[in-house]
Amino acid sequence: MSDKSIVIATPSAFKLEPQTHPVTRSWVLSGNPVTRTLNVVRSRDWTSNIVVWECSAGRFRWHYVKDEALVVISGEAFISEGNGEERRLGPGDLAFFPAGASCVWRVPEGIKKVAILRETMWRPIGFCLKVWKKLLRMAGLGGESPL
Repeated sequence: MSDKSIVIATPSAFKLEPQTHPVTRSWVLSGNPVTRTLNVVRSRDWTSNIVVWECSAGRFRWHYVKDEALVVISGEAFISEGNGEERRLGPGDLAFFPAGASCVWRVPEGIKKVAILRETMWRPIGFCLKVWKKLLRMAGLGGESPL
């Protein structure tokens, strides 16, 4: 597959690998959450990954070191940011967790999600990248997005 191949997949049909990214033991608050993960694809510049992740019942803290956008495909979880209020995530729900955020996950029976993980970059570098790409497009070298 070339690095410009389009990837179309059915995440619910993937066979996931056991304990590829286990919940850090010191983060577990109750239960024995077991995770399974599959890295589906990585971006050409290695700054983004799409993964399918599932977790069994349990309650645990999670600290985000990358930006993460997710869509739940089955099961449910309840997320708390420490103020005591829980928010439910269920099938079809979308969530975004910025790098540096922390929360508590309570998974009653199990959950399966598709997540897009993105490395963060220093804001001036991100701005320069956007300017560079715009200049390339203006010069006719960067390809035009229909969006």
